[in-house]
Amino acid sequence: MIEAFKNKVLSGGYLTRENALSLQDAELEALCQAANALRIHFCGNGFDICTIINGKSGRCTEDCHYCAQSAHYPAEIEEYPLLDRASLLKQAVYNYEKSILRYSVVTSGRRLSDAEVEEMCAHYLSIRQNCPISLCASHGLLTYEHFVKLKAAGVTRYHNNLETSRRFFSSVCTTHTFEEKIATIQAAQRAGLVVCSGGIMGLGERMEDRIDMALELRALGIKSIPLNILNPIKGTPCEKRPPLKKNEVRRSVAIYRFLLPDAALRLAGGRGLLPDKGRSLFCSGANAAISGDMLTTSGISINEDMRMLSELGFEVRKL
Repeated sequence: MIEAFKNKVLSGGYLTRENALSLQDAELEALCQAANALRIHFCGNGFDICTIINGKSGRCTEDCHYCAQSAHYPAEIEEYPLLDRASLLKQAVYNYEKSILRYSVVTSGRRLSDAEVEEMCAHYLSIRQNCPISLCASHGLLTYEHFVKLKAAGVTRYHNNLETSRRFFSSVCTTHTFEEKIATIQAAQRAGLVVCSGGIMGLGERMEDRIDMALELRALGIKSIPLNILNPIKGTPCEKRPPLKKNEVRRSVAIYRFLLPDAALRLAGGRGLLPDKGRSLFCSGANAAISGDMLTTSGISINEDMRMLSELGFEVRKL
């Protein structure tokens, strides 16, 4: 079955939902090896690495159950408004000098206000004038008009995670909807921005939810897909959820490669919880990562990631 599905994808076909569901019980090592072969065929050994900065922290009005920045929960985090231009530029230059391809400013909240969008556009223009690093933005459920302004300011990619499947979304967040996520992604695409969108594994969803999210992403034409592993944070509704085991994550990543053969499957938050820091996932179909710290949790250092990727034979993409 694995070989038949691999050949189907190699010949330009797409797996159906039923095909993907049947891979839940496939032999793991064979599945991961086939996924890695698909990655090599469609993507080669190129590796896409990016970093993020928490550009505005805390007091978010949304009730996403995994998030320490939500004002609905008593998680202890640092809170602050939009970072100033000098701070954002300093981090952009630091990451560029570390050979990072793309740098993303992420802000808490349902969306930035009109005034905050104008402020961020001025910051992005300044970064573009002083540093050649590629710019990504993650500012919530913005409008088409906002996206046009971001693109004019030099942003080329917008991040907005679906988080999970349409079916399971209301179990994760009740203050906005899955449909609003889709509308935001489509508005960013209409404005000419490339979109980065993925989700979180380990929220209590089933494998079929992960597969359904992959199919939504495929239908939207998304090629950059962050795959987070839940890091249970004290004070959030997800604090007592057990972390996923490495082999479950490997299977999920491998199935994503079958469903999204030419995408950048980007390991993101929670990778540091794995004993091998994600090494086995990079041998199971993953070919991109967010390096450094996440928003409110520690990540894996850029230097450590660069060493690992070199050992695995990846060629890190640079400007």
